[in-house]
Amino acid sequence: MAATTSLRARLRQDSILVAPGCFDMISGKLVEEAGFEAVYLSGNGHTASHLGLPDAGYATLTEMVTRVHNLARSVRIPVIADADTGYGNALNARLTVREYEQAGAAALHIEDQVSPKKCGHTLGREVIGAEEMAVKIEAAVDARRSDDFLIIARCDARTTLGLDEAIRRGQLYAKAGADLIFVESPESEEEFRRVAEEVDAPVMANMVESGRSPLLSAQRLEQLGFKLVIFPATAWLAAVHAIREVLATLKQDGTSAARHNRMVTLDDYHRLMGFLEVWQLEQRFGLKDYAELSESP
Repeated sequence: MAATTSLRARLRQDSILVAPGCFDMISGKLVEEAGFEAVYLSGNGHTASHLGLPDAGYATLTEMVTRVHNLARSVRIPVIADADTGYGNALNARLTVREYEQAGAAALHIEDQVSPKKCGHTLGREVIGAEEMAVKIEAAVDARRSDDFLIIARCDARTTLGLDEAIRRGQLYAKAGADLIFVESPESEEEFRRVAEEVDAPVMANMVESGRSPLLSAQRLEQLGFKLVIFPATAWLAAVHAIREVLATLKQDGTSAARHNRMVTLDDYHRLMGFLEVWQLEQRFGLKDYAELSESP
């Protein structure tokens, strides 16, 4: 089953879909290995890992399409991808949908921020007119080649214009044809409840540790009526902490030996990345002759 078809079918189920975020292809593989049914391509995480820059609209459409392609090639589960503002007006949003869909994504979300955008859990975000955003959603829906490719409309109006306006916009974007509505950074459980009850469309939630929203469990969000929840920052926040710790040990001790129990082995890493398949193909086509393909050369 195609990733797009399987994602739409999965969202028809009663239980909520949990999609952790990844910031590169290794973390994407780890999301799949952990047994999750979808992976979220975090624009913040991929901008940081690819460019070394903050999530402030620096990543271009071309750069993000390459990341989408590489992630979709690396995993077998559906990829839900951040597409920022659609990289321009309604015509740019059309091209973005075509490029993301062709690259292998199963869904994308486009937000109503002005360009250049900012991270959804920072202050100072400005939004374009609701009607202008609705036209961008209409253009995005019209551009997709398969109806199974999902268009998610993200609304960033809560922080500056209030929840009532964010919900009003969510309703408008749903009428424009969005498959899911993503109201960014509600500030209480009660606000999440209102989003789920008052937006007449499937809704998704964004759980960012130490962000502006309370950290609700997937089970609680399901009870409130959400169909999809992303945890975009979990992997890279954990990775930054772990890398800091091991580098501090290396700096102090001159060796990483004290942290070896906090690392995977090289063989485990090779297995994750698919080296065994490479070695088998090399042997099959006479490129190498390994006595034990299960062992590192």
